[in-house]
Amino acid sequence: KSNHASQFNPSPYSEPLPENEAGFSSIMSPNNFSEKALPGGASLNRTPLYEAIHAERYRRQQFIRDIEEKTGRRLLIYFSNTNHPQSFITGDDVEPFQDLLLDCDKGDKIDLLLQTNGGEIDPAEKLVFMLRSRASEFRLIVTERAKSAGTLMAMAADEIVMSTTSELGPIDPQISMPQADGRYMQYPAQSFLDGLDAIRKRVVDEGGLNPADYPLLSQLNPALLDQCKKELVHSQQFAEKWLKRYMLKDQPDKAAEIAGKLGDVRQYSSHGMVIDHQEAKDMGLNVAFYEPDDALWQEFWRLHLDYKLAVQQSRAAKAFESRRVAVVI
Repeated sequence: KSNHASQFNPSPYSEPLPENEAGFSSIMSPNNFSEKALPGGASLNRTPLYEAIHAERYRRQQFIRDIEEKTGRRLLIYFSNTNHPQSFITGDDVEPFQDLLLDCDKGDKIDLLLQTNGGEIDPAEKLVFMLRSRASEFRLIVTERAKSAGTLMAMAADEIVMSTTSELGPIDPQISMPQADGRYMQYPAQSFLDGLDAIRKRVVDEGGLNPADYPLLSQLNPALLDQCKKELVHSQQFAEKWLKRYMLKDQPDKAAEIAGKLGDVRQYSSHGMVIDHQEAKDMGLNVAFYEPDDALWQEFWRLHLDYKLAVQQSRAAKAFESRRVAVVI
């Protein structure tokens, strides 16, 4: 069970809702934030103490509404605690993300402020499909980072909003491998294929296997190699498909070129390499750049700082919020 409810419980009731077994609470607040309708038509004002305990959340949601007034768009937040081991995009994000989308009317123009180190490809694409099924236009706002699967989600946007603090990253898939101490480490899928090619070359050049290659060969089973190949193809197909549908719908060749470049480990030798606003724009992506002192960007950045402090102080993995919905995991 999550221990974050006291810091981040989103319920507008006078007493917090009990958490479910997944470890998070969710509520869509009424339009009148000072009252909660009860069965039978009665209402109950939030108590002063409860207002005080949840004041930070109400303040963030007021910031969201203020920004929406300026942009004329709905603003959704998916903010990960990037230092938390469970902060990655997974299938568990579907339900809280759906809560956010149900707070939007079909056909709304939607902004998604995304902070993530990445995660699983299939759930990321499901979130994209859900969002694009709801939105008439979609902008992805990168206040600090949308890496890996987060970058893949950006490929489905009509526009990517960035500033000097913003970064995307390569989309080369990573494979988790167990270590001797029980921990799992992430390795680029391409590195396994490159390792096998290097061994093949040495066999040809030296006329046989080198004993130093045996440890690597013991890990390169056919199923793993097949998985690596499929993950590489899948990642690039994701990027190319969504770029062709929206951002680069009139430039299919450019979409394929960008997808190939983002997944090329020879272009980006480290999965953590920074793709800043200028490189993203030079690549051919539709990037709207805001100077750090731009008034609207400062509001986005203020939200970023508020969420970063909130998830770190509560030790939560992720926060999903809109003007009326809040979920913490």
